Amino acid sequence: MPDIVDIAVNNDNFKTLVAAVSAANLVDTLKSPGPFTVFAPTDAAFAKLPPGTITTLLQNIPQLTRILCYHVVSGKLMKSDLAKVDSVASVEGSPISIDCSDAFEVKNATVIMENIEADNGVIHVIDNVILMG
Repeated sequence: MPDIVDIAVNNDNFKTLVAAVSAANLVDTLKSPGPFTVFAPTDAAFAKLPPGTITTLLQNIPQLTRILCYHVVSGKLMKSDLAKVDSVASVEGSPISIDCSDAFEVKNATVIMENIEADNGVIHVIDNVILMG
């Protein structure tokens, strides 16, 4: 089974995410055994950010790394696991709110594809970049 990075690299909707993960030197981490749960923003999600945001983040690797790590949770958490909690702790350290009552939502994003299993965890595809705070 492919790992989280391989799945992202082979999906045309994750070009920006893959570039950001590479720039932040997180590829090896996300290829490690984990397991991890990744809330993966699509290219369309990144495109919703204010103009210039991605360029600014690529020039500020510590900030980019913090934002990317905010999208990752330790452990393999399927939707059924997440439905039992109100929030989870990101590897960045901040909580991510979870709401499965109507739609499947994490913070300010809706999960548009759930439970994509990888060798080292699971990916939930989201329609917005989730920001701390």
